[in-house]
Amino acid sequence: MKYALYTGCTAKESTPELLKSTLLVAKTLGIEIEILNEASCCGAGHLQDFDEFLSLVLNARNICLAEKRGLKMVTLCNTCQLMLENTKRKLDSDEKLKEKVNEKLGELGYKYVGNTKIQHFLYAILEDVGFEEISKHIKRPLNMKIAPFYGCHIIRPSKTHDGDNLNENPYKPNAIENLIKVLMGESVDYSTKLKCCGFHVDLQNTPVSEKLTSNILEDATKAGAEAIVTPCPLCHLNLDVKQRAIAKRENKDFNIPVLHLPEMLALAFGYSAEEIGLNHHVVDVKF
Repeated sequence: MKYALYTGCTAKESTPELLKSTLLVAKTLGIEIEILNEASCCGAGHLQDFDEFLSLVLNARNICLAEKRGLKMVTLCNTCQLMLENTKRKLDSDEKLKEKVNEKLGELGYKYVGNTKIQHFLYAILEDVGFEEISKHIKRPLNMKIAPFYGCHIIRPSKTHDGDNLNENPYKPNAIENLIKVLMGESVDYSTKLKCCGFHVDLQNTPVSEKLTSNILEDATKAGAEAIVTPCPLCHLNLDVKQRAIAKRENKDFNIPVLHLPEMLALAFGYSAEEIGLNHHVVDVKF
């Protein structure tokens, strides 16, 4: 099994522990990873507001990199997943738009075909590896209460999961909860686990962004969670990096570690904090 890994910007720069732990998990599960080093930023959900066509060309080129390799394209960021999946959906359903994009791509020596599947790492391993195989590699049962936080873009719109064999319900997902249970942890339910973390609001309205983040941290803490896990590095930045400042500003008692999804797996697989890169977290992760 081999994936073309689209890391996005964040996993290589702001959250290097995400890439490090992803590679450890892939190694353990027997997945060969080819990183798409030639890829560019996806536009982070903002580029299309200024130039939608440029956004399509940019992401179509990224998809072409996986197509050339004949591999499934796997992402690590919810927003990257959304941008790439939306580009694919638009081009695959509009032949004239596809031709127009390919005309521009042709200047760079690329041609978008549309024969590569794009999937977030979470859903890729659940579909291709499965819970049973994952459970065989557990060396350190989690034995703790973990609050799953999905973020917006991995489950919405629901068309993101067209073609998956997982039957994930965007209004009531259970992939992360089931994974926590397989890793011998206890999944904590709370009211804001499907809400927005506020990351994309921050540039326009920081107080609103921080309130959204605060709501999640407060709800998870009140529900008894000992940690939060998220499949999105942008959500992780808000929940981890901003946590202490928000707690101080709102006079709240927040001190809850926030794990990237591959970090949770890597911990259960027995890797050390140093191997995983837990030292990069702002809120200490202690297991």
